[in-house]
Amino acid sequence: MRLWWLGKLAHSSTHTITRRNLYLLPTRAGCMLGLTLLVLLVASINFQLNLGFLLTFMLTGAALVSIGIGYRNLLGLQLSLHAPQTQFAGQALRVELRIDNPSRRARYALGVRHYQDEDYSMTDVGAQASTTVQLAVLAQQRGWQPLPAVVVETRFPLGVFRMWTVFRSSENALVYPSPEAHPPPLPLGITDAGIGSSVSLRAASGEFDGVRGYRRGDPLKLVVWKKAASAMATEMGTGSSQFVVRDNQHQAQQDLWLDASHTGLAEREAQLSRLTAWVLAADQQSLRYGLRTQTGSVEITPDAGAEHRLACLRALALA
Repeated sequence: MRLWWLGKLAHSSTHTITRRNLYLLPTRAGCMLGLTLLVLLVASINFQLNLGFLLTFMLTGAALVSIGIGYRNLLGLQLSLHAPQTQFAGQALRVELRIDNPSRRARYALGVRHYQDEDYSMTDVGAQASTTVQLAVLAQQRGWQPLPAVVVETRFPLGVFRMWTVFRSSENALVYPSPEAHPPPLPLGITDAGIGSSVSLRAASGEFDGVRGYRRGDPLKLVVWKKAASAMATEMGTGSSQFVVRDNQHQAQQDLWLDASHTGLAEREAQLSRLTAWVLAADQQSLRYGLRTQTGSVEITPDAGAEHRLACLRALALA
């Protein structure tokens, strides 16, 4: 029933608490108070106790006044839920709920929790101030995950009535696949030209075999004399452009391809988990790597760096 009722609530980017979305029920203490007042009323009528009538009506009036105070404690608050930083499946997403109080009255004893949770985070909001409450939600699966419904409630001032509102945010959080705990080593022998090929071994400058053309000022000890022998014999004076030198600053790197077909796994989620672990390992080793999924729907050309890593992880999350 709770899930059915939650499905009827609309999603929104912000939530302003009004009388139309504020709900009220007595707490257990409120139910006990109501039962006690009923017993007092019956006893006062039976024994004609004027002081009993006075006590009963005073307590009843205090309980009814607390409803109005509790309503004013929530009315007008503005809620906004911010999507957390991207995490991996199985980890906790840190969701931030911002509570803005535009009125000149301070708000006290506000409880914040997930709709399915029973543990509260208590906070107060000063007059014309705002506060942020962090909530943790488990990222259960990869891909876009909707942010959880949030309940903001109060039992202020007497604790006999519970007033609350439910906020369903329209934002989503992106969850990466969970990396394999103990993945096999990177398939370093697999390049864009096949297994065991060295065609893709190149320097960062784009040239093969870890060498580049001679530039004015290069030390002579870096010149590859065997390759320049023919040039020296024919055009010693103008053949500097024929010289090649070893590129020590840009060592040859391998354009590694991380392909789902090379994982050795049949299950799709297991493949994505292993590819995620390989992407993290290749980025940690500062390798140039590309990514291909099993269906071929995703192909990212080899590159390196933080932006490339995030692009690969995003592709795996949405594959």
